[in-house]
Amino acid sequence: CTTGVNFLFLTSPIYMLTSQQQRVAIARALSYDPKIILADEPTGNLDPDTRDEIMDIFDDLKQQGKCIIIVTHSKEVAKRADKIYTL
Repeated sequence: CTTGVNFLFLTSPIYMLTSQQQRVAIARALSYDPKIILADEPTGNLDPDTRDEIMDIFDDLKQQGKCIIIVTHSKEVAKRADKIYTL
């Protein structure tokens, strides 16, 4: 799974777009090779195209056997889940 952040290696987060910051955060979490990934509003401030790209990353991780738990207010994000719990 690739998050597309190689070109950001020497860039300070304050100069990154929100979508780039999200990708870096995902890449940082993946560097530990977790079995479970917790994501709190991972697409909250993103445009629809970027939201879908981030969700595609999570789909790839799911195919690799990772457990992904996402907290979201977005119905579009929730539609891509295997299970939905509403509070």
